[in-house]
Amino acid sequence: MPTSPEGAKTRAQRFIVAGLLLAALIAGSTLFLFSSSRVPASSPAASLAAVPKTAPGTVPATYVGAETCKSCHESEFKAWSGSHHQLAMQEASATSVLGDFANAKFRKDGVESTFFRRGDQFMVRTDGPDGKLTEYPVAYTFGVHPLQQYLVPFPGGRYQALPIAWDTRPKNEGGQRWFHLYPKQKTDYTNPLHWTGVYHNWALQCAECHSTNLHKGYDPASQTYKTTFSEINVACEACHGPASAHLDWARQARPPYGAADDKGLPSLKSRWNEAWKFPSDTAKFAVRDQPAAPAGMNSCAACHARRSTLSEDRTPGAPLEDSHRLAMLTAPNYHADGQQREEVYVWGSFLQSRMHQSGVTCMDCHEPHSHKLRAEGNALCTRCHAAAEFDAPKHHRHAAGGKGAQCVTCHMPTQNYMVIHARQDHSLRIPRPDLSLTLGSPNACTQCHADKKPQWAASAMDQWYGKSWRERPHFGNTLHAGETEGLPALPGLLELAASPTAPAIVRATAAALAQPHANPGTLAAARALLQDADPSVRIAALGMIARADPASRVLGGAPLLSDPIRGVRIEAARLLADMADAQIPPDRRAARAAALQEYEHALALEADWPSGQVNLGNLRLQQGRGDEALAAYERAIALDKAFPDAYVNLADALRQLGRDPEAEKVLRRGLAALPRDADLHHSLGLLLTRKGDRAAALSEFIAAAKLAPDNARHAYVHAIAVDSAGKREQALALLRSANKRHPNDVDILGALVSISRETGDRQAALRYAKQLAQMLPGNANLSRLIAELEAR
Repeated sequence: MPTSPEGAKTRAQRFIVAGLLLAALIAGSTLFLFSSSRVPASSPAASLAAVPKTAPGTVPATYVGAETCKSCHESEFKAWSGSHHQLAMQEASATSVLGDFANAKFRKDGVESTFFRRGDQFMVRTDGPDGKLTEYPVAYTFGVHPLQQYLVPFPGGRYQALPIAWDTRPKNEGGQRWFHLYPKQKTDYTNPLHWTGVYHNWALQCAECHSTNLHKGYDPASQTYKTTFSEINVACEACHGPASAHLDWARQARPPYGAADDKGLPSLKSRWNEAWKFPSDTAKFAVRDQPAAPAGMNSCAACHARRSTLSEDRTPGAPLEDSHRLAMLTAPNYHADGQQREEVYVWGSFLQSRMHQSGVTCMDCHEPHSHKLRAEGNALCTRCHAAAEFDAPKHHRHAAGGKGAQCVTCHMPTQNYMVIHARQDHSLRIPRPDLSLTLGSPNACTQCHADKKPQWAASAMDQWYGKSWRERPHFGNTLHAGETEGLPALPGLLELAASPTAPAIVRATAAALAQPHANPGTLAAARALLQDADPSVRIAALGMIARADPASRVLGGAPLLSDPIRGVRIEAARLLADMADAQIPPDRRAARAAALQEYEHALALEADWPSGQVNLGNLRLQQGRGDEALAAYERAIALDKAFPDAYVNLADALRQLGRDPEAEKVLRRGLAALPRDADLHHSLGLLLTRKGDRAAALSEFIAAAKLAPDNARHAYVHAIAVDSAGKREQALALLRSANKRHPNDVDILGALVSISRETGDRQAALRYAKQLAQMLPGNANLSRLIAELEAR
């Protein structure tokens, strides 16, 4: 086997932290997810060692190493040498370490860290897991530009990434200095983001995308790692796949080589140079002569996407969803109009773009081995966009040669991540300052002109282009409504999800946002989406039927147990995990068993995340294996005692098992660790209500509502508890206030109708009932109530 680090990104200088984690919500009444793990530091772990290559020619194909590829592909090897991929991770040495280890000091939050040398060993003296200054050896470098991080060995096969990084930029650009990745946060040893904790664990967070053929090798029983990789960096086979079969072909093949020959590797060529042509001398845009094979671009997706991992056995060139779960275009990762917000690593942004819809691939712009652009500046864009039309002041309206005249300034604005790493938004969008006014999303105009407001930018565009640009429909309005307006947004979400012209990731996001509002009336729409060509849409559509009756779930989900894409099969298995075999069609039972096995394998890969254990607990609870569910939730808490969702899920599982006294102890244990967590207070309030202690429950509901004032559910339950305590006027006041903040919440409106009616305020009850009827058209009971109130 191989040996290496993890990471959901490729460029060497990245390290994900807890605030950036991608965690998928598993269905259930109060079931949440996330991730973490901890082991005390003391003696360093043994050094990672790349495992010897397996002899080529065996079946299945094995990894042979970049040096073997070099013998026939010297130019590609030369281009790769010195690239971010080739330098993604290195053993710490005088040539690889770029930071100042000449007794350099860095101070933050009262901790003075010192970087020094001890012979050939690079060392750091900094605060350990107990807060005391401790000396640690640096084992590996991580990244090269614009920053470099350092990995420290810990017991149990762990490697922890220091949060103090070296700025590798030139001094005149602000570089050649130590800096902290959380400059505005206090992350001492009591904080879950402390560098010795789970969220800085290399194997957990970064390793997958910084090495070749990585296998995490986590053992939940001992909480240890035996991580392996074939090569320490991102080498040839990270993209092309194991090459032993290709070597077998190469030994026997003789020119001329046929295009259709099975060369033992998937073809990742994009035909970038000859595929694009201007159809005429007056054409504004080049067109591709034929669609590019998706394998080439798919090879980039796994490490250039915000996603979670389903399988380490990725087939080169396969769709991302076969090995990973892609994050949708929702907060906090994206702004409402799809612009990058958190670091999302390009793929989800590019999938939205008109470039992608027109057939542009990653390799049309980027040389895949050196990662250099195919051309510099606007020359790259004018390969497909007529220079006379677009690289001209009449189009960009800025001084020629200046920053404003650069295509990327307006169409690919940057945002800094990891403090200093500017990343361009690959959604390649036309600036829409008008959406900044309605959605609160950024726009390229005022990102450059920081002293101006979006109104100013919109007015300038009106003068340049007329006002028709404002009328162009944008999916951002629908997605924003889906995140903020609740049930009234459902028709628009369903229409967008079914749109033949919208990008697939946009349609999948719309379907995902529709999930909480799915009802029997949306089953037909969901069934249509289950047949969609895009796997992300099929996955989201399965979520739309998760609350349907068993027969509808089986009817929609069972066929997808045999879907060609692993991620779809896994979601179908999760959807049907609570079904007895007798409820599954006989010809689908074997597929269900196989898909469940794939799901469990995916959960095993996430066993070192608290979210992975919570998801496993959710599955076991679905399957009626209560004791195993409880054990999984407890493991999640053991991994991160500051992970509130684990306590909430554990308590809810105990409730379902009829063990409320134990559930109360769990919630109080959680509150001892997290006294200001609103969900824990809310859950305890519900438990105390069941217990009959309404006064104590009310105090918990009050705390939850104060700690999370924007949570509609907490506000509603707080008001109902106040009403149950006999304080009806106070309850009405709370509900009215909540209704102003959440005008489309069905429960709040329903409570206002009911209590207003009971207090004799017929006009108020009628007003709220009519508002509710707009959200629930065709509801017979509501129609009868409105008629009754109007008759009186």
